Amino acid sequence: MPLIPSHLIPTGLIHHIRRLSIGLAGALLAIDLTAMLYGVFMRYIAGGAPIWTDELARFLIIGCVMLAMGTVWVEGRHMRVALIERLLPQSLLTLLLWYQWLLTLVLAVGGAWFSYHYAQSVAMFTSQGLGISRSIPVMSVPIGFSLLALMVICHGPRALPTLEESAVEANTGSTDRNVAEDDRP
Repeated sequence: MPLIPSHLIPTGLIHHIRRLSIGLAGALLAIDLTAMLYGVFMRYIAGGAPIWTDELARFLIIGCVMLAMGTVWVEGRHMRVALIERLLPQSLLTLLLWYQWLLTLVLAVGGAWFSYHYAQSVAMFTSQGLGISRSIPVMSVPIGFSLLALMVICHGPRALPTLEESAVEANTGSTDRNVAEDDRP
């Protein structure tokens, strides 16, 4: 029995946020790869790389990871041990899922709040290579934690899919866990 009725869960919102965050993370990764290749070309073929390529690559990879964090969590593709979830009776499983959900929500909101204040505190400093305010690249951290918090709220205190369920979902296009479980061989 699910903890929250499926009609109350905004799966469409989660789906759109997932697509947007993974799309933006993919774009940042492509720009990051381009910047690194340009830096390698300039350093080893042209004779001298501009200083900004290393700094841009570092900022872009952090932004990429932070934007993808919520999607990775909601798809259950992060590193975790779900063995105990399979062994617990339903009443204890419900308690564990609420605990995990609340802990993740508190950590995501706390991470967003603290990192936002940190990003604002470094606004007066500029980066060496790019010459921009350090708060601009650092803002990817509170944005990523905020996206994670939004995904956690939308997902609710439900079990996260396992890697097997994620693979079935990717093949069938279904977001319903019951459908994914019924399609297992």
